[in-house]
Amino acid sequence: MIVSELLCCLILGVGLGICGGMLGIGGGLIAIPVLSLLFHMDQLLTQGTALIMVTPNVLIGFLRYRQRNHIDLRQTFKLCLFATVSAWFAAQMASAMPVDGLQKTFAAFLLLLAAYYLWQWFDSRRHPVAAAVLSARFLPLLGIASGFMSGIFTVGGGLVVMPALVSLFGFSQTQAQGIALALVVPGALAALFSYAQAGNADWSIGLQLALGGIVSVSWGVALAHKLPVMWLKFAFCLVLIGVAIAMLAA
Repeated sequence: MIVSELLCCLILGVGLGICGGMLGIGGGLIAIPVLSLLFHMDQLLTQGTALIMVTPNVLIGFLRYRQRNHIDLRQTFKLCLFATVSAWFAAQMASAMPVDGLQKTFAAFLLLLAAYYLWQWFDSRRHPVAAAVLSARFLPLLGIASGFMSGIFTVGGGLVVMPALVSLFGFSQTQAQGIALALVVPGALAALFSYAQAGNADWSIGLQLALGGIVSVSWGVALAHKLPVMWLKFAFCLVLIGVAIAMLAA
């Protein structure tokens, strides 16, 4: 890679690290359409390359969130275990799916999720205190869903987990973001192994993005604890809509 490309990847990695740490997504959600636009990668290659960056980002992000929030490690480990197995099987399925169909399905999923987040954002203004609806014994099912989404779309797991932890299990927003990042770690590793085996990962670009993200993800976590919760939810919703539009237009 030439110097300008290296600098571009590093700067992009820094920006993705800040956004990923602030929103609890590791940056992969934004990286996928950006990689497609800048480097003209197909959907599978962008997802595999994004996983290279996401894996260290989410690990560091989780550690930073745990320093600021009470997060039950035993519950989180159970979620991670179920997510890992589910992600591996889902990644095998994704590698055999048509690329164009996968991209459009992912964009539609993001728009549906954005609509849910908008509803949750308005509802939280009327009912600011979340009450648990489901018992913690149902958390493994959430781990399975998280792993499946991570394996198919590489970044879908955290997106499913965050609203479910807040609205169904009564966690705070920052607790949910920390747990969501922890869930992505094993799922991302399992999915990356599968994508790399299939040749769907550009390591030269992915490692540069990862380096930039490692430097900046802690800044994003610190910012998340300074912003109002409703702002975080609204910002996340805008990111979902923007990424979905970019993927449909690609």
